[in-house]
Amino acid sequence: MHTFSFDHIALSVKDVDESVEFYQKVFQIKEIKNTASSSKTRWLSFDEGIQLHLIPRPNAEIKINKAVHFALTTNDIHSFVKHLQILKIDYSDWLNTPNKDYIRKDGVKQVYFQDPNGYWVEINDDV
Repeated sequence: MHTFSFDHIALSVKDVDESVEFYQKVFQIKEIKNTASSSKTRWLSFDEGIQLHLIPRPNAEIKINKAVHFALTTNDIHSFVKHLQILKIDYSDWLNTPNKDYIRKDGVKQVYFQDPNGYWVEINDDV
């Protein structure tokens, strides 16, 4: 049987510099070297080595909806929500109620916000 671990997520973005700045500001993650090519794609890395690849596509049509998102878990969602508020980043629950968290039936609390390209990001406390 094969075993797998999560490696990276890649997003097409209109302005790669703006996106790098956003993700670094929100998650305090570091930029790492793009070892795959000499393209303008920029790579960021979370502590666990999971990477976020931001691929410049300034002329691409980016279609988004909340059901297509990526999720990160934190052990202190309240502190992270305060961080979003300080950064003046709007967030909502799953039902799009502004500045409200959502508690799933299993008790996990989650919030959603969008990056500069409209991609949805979920933060939850499912630790």
